[in-house]
Amino acid sequence: MSAPDQEQASTEMAAADTAAIMYLQQAVAEGREWQVALLEAIGLWESPEETRDGHVVRYLIDGEALDWLVLAERLCETVAGLIPEDDILGLLFHGRLAADISPEMFRGLIGSSRHHQYLNYFYGITVEDALFWAVRDEVRKERHVSGFTGEVDPSAEAYQRIYSTDRASLLHDFRRERRYPHLKSTSLLEMKEFTYWLFKYRLKHGDRARIASDTKKALEWLGRSGIHGYPGASGGNQPDG
Repeated sequence: MSAPDQEQASTEMAAADTAAIMYLQQAVAEGREWQVALLEAIGLWESPEETRDGHVVRYLIDGEALDWLVLAERLCETVAGLIPEDDILGLLFHGRLAADISPEMFRGLIGSSRHHQYLNYFYGITVEDALFWAVRDEVRKERHVSGFTGEVDPSAEAYQRIYSTDRASLLHDFRRERRYPHLKSTSLLEMKEFTYWLFKYRLKHGDRARIASDTKKALEWLGRSGIHGYPGASGGNQPDG
């Protein structure tokens, strides 16, 4: 991006967002630990979304759930070339932070408000998605044990078990509520919003014991898959209900 383009972009940004970028750039230029500065910059960032190259980039799903890796990617772009690319890719694709950044430090660096939003994303999207895959695996294994060898996708049964209705009906209700067009395909952003909507739907329609059991099942599935959550996801914290 040329200097004039950067000036125009900055004038369209919230002052806090510009300050977050400048803070990160200065910290990296001074040789500070870039991941620490990045997390602090995430705490300084204000805008819930941006329109970039004609596309909406949403950092705060439903105004509550912080997609922190998408925001991290946005901020890392502003210091490209100053940080080893492998380190950036390790963070963005695997959530890999320095070993000395503990869950407590993670929370302190991004701030308590942002950390709460982060937990909303972790439980409302990461864990909710894992619940679907965990139940889908259960259905597939049950069919195998029963000798059912057909190639029927177990996804439909998984939705029935978790939400007591089918995916098409849930997606239709979600889009009608949000006044989204009823398209044949879904974007990645819409899938994240839909998953968070499903999380709230399950909290609203499920009993507490079942909700706790399903959450445990999803976390165990994540653990078996080698995904233990990002710093701050442990310790029994709960998201907004």
